[in-house]
Amino acid sequence: MSTTLSAFATVPRWPVLFLTVVLLSLLAMARPLSLHAAPPIEVASGQPLPDSCQEGVLPSGALWLICVPASDWNGDVVLWAHGYTAFNEPLGFQNLYLGSLYLPDVVQALGYAFATTSYRVNGLAILEGADDMRELVAAFPAVAGQAPDHTFLTGASEGGIISTLLAEQSPELFDGALALCGPVGNFRAQINYFGDGRVLFDYYFPGVLPGSPINIPNFVINNWETIYLPAVQQAIANDPQAALELVQVARAAYDPNDFSTVENTVETIAWYSVFATNDANAKLNGNAFGNQRRIYSGSSNDPLLNQSVQRIAPDLSTFLTVPQYQTSGNLTIPVVNMHTTLDEQIPYWHQLLYRAKVNAAGAGDNLTTIPIARYGHCDFTPFEALGAFALLVYQSTGDVPDGLTMLDIDALNAEAAASNTEIPAYALGAER
Repeated sequence: MSTTLSAFATVPRWPVLFLTVVLLSLLAMARPLSLHAAPPIEVASGQPLPDSCQEGVLPSGALWLICVPASDWNGDVVLWAHGYTAFNEPLGFQNLYLGSLYLPDVVQALGYAFATTSYRVNGLAILEGADDMRELVAAFPAVAGQAPDHTFLTGASEGGIISTLLAEQSPELFDGALALCGPVGNFRAQINYFGDGRVLFDYYFPGVLPGSPINIPNFVINNWETIYLPAVQQAIANDPQAALELVQVARAAYDPNDFSTVENTVETIAWYSVFATNDANAKLNGNAFGNQRRIYSGSSNDPLLNQSVQRIAPDLSTFLTVPQYQTSGNLTIPVVNMHTTLDEQIPYWHQLLYRAKVNAAGAGDNLTTIPIARYGHCDFTPFEALGAFALLVYQSTGDVPDGLTMLDIDALNAEAAASNTEIPAYALGAER
């Protein structure tokens, strides 16, 4: 990934620093494990902290962190909706420590107020996270001493769908939303994507991961780093052709010129199977994955694969719960969605499906989709992050931030056209 900053030679330092740090936050979230999350913090409501920050507890029990510059505040606030955090991690503020940099300090230095929440739960937290972001908006004026002039909602991965749902359902709270690499097109299809990855993993690498695709033993979760991740890595090393075939059949993203992306994609699929399955089943009131009618193709022996792969039916109860996680496409405020075309965690086809929803709702003018032709989840360069933010501010306020240049959407669309994104039949509702 290119992170050269020479392209910003004519750009003032503060916006470059701001969005570069935001970018680093997104990149930290691109890994299955949140390597840069802040440690869990014991808080008391309204407890003052250094650098004009306060921490507290929202009515839901979620932690909040609000920082307002002591001087030269521009009146605007940037809200951050973090991404997926494993259910067994301590509750805390995510992706705030980036090496030695503390994101709220940097944002304050740039003139913005900063606000984020832990959410009340980890794991699948889309509905809870959206409610907690609403509570965060309500809490902000009392802490800041005034309501913000503009409220910009940002989020990535799970935070991307939280931001999109909030833009649809609570537009009065925000001036615009920057939603990055979220499962905004079809939530059940996202579950099927990970479920397909697990049943195919078991077909190509039988016995490596104990349990089933819809029931993960606790000992696998507890010993992931020491036993089962090394076992997955060794299995890939022993049969790289099987790993390649797995991602091809799953229609999972990889760079054909870089086998390490195949390894990363398979490991990512395995991680989500291990850490997300049981938690999602509990919160969705059952298993939402189903492949009874799936016809897999692209293997060296499709008849054998389709005869042998495990078949699973979704629980009927999830047909009541999953729709709550689906976007509608009803947008009345500007939303900018940016997504890499070779995203191994949340496929780019979500953007194609969401565009269709928005157009069908007659709201196409309120959505800007930015495709980035690259492998990796939320893997954006500083220039791309700067340009997306500039576009959001312009669409929300009519002003382009000083020193920023909006991305050339036409050029990016032309570059991404070669990706030829395929939407799987299950994402179109053709089969379960």
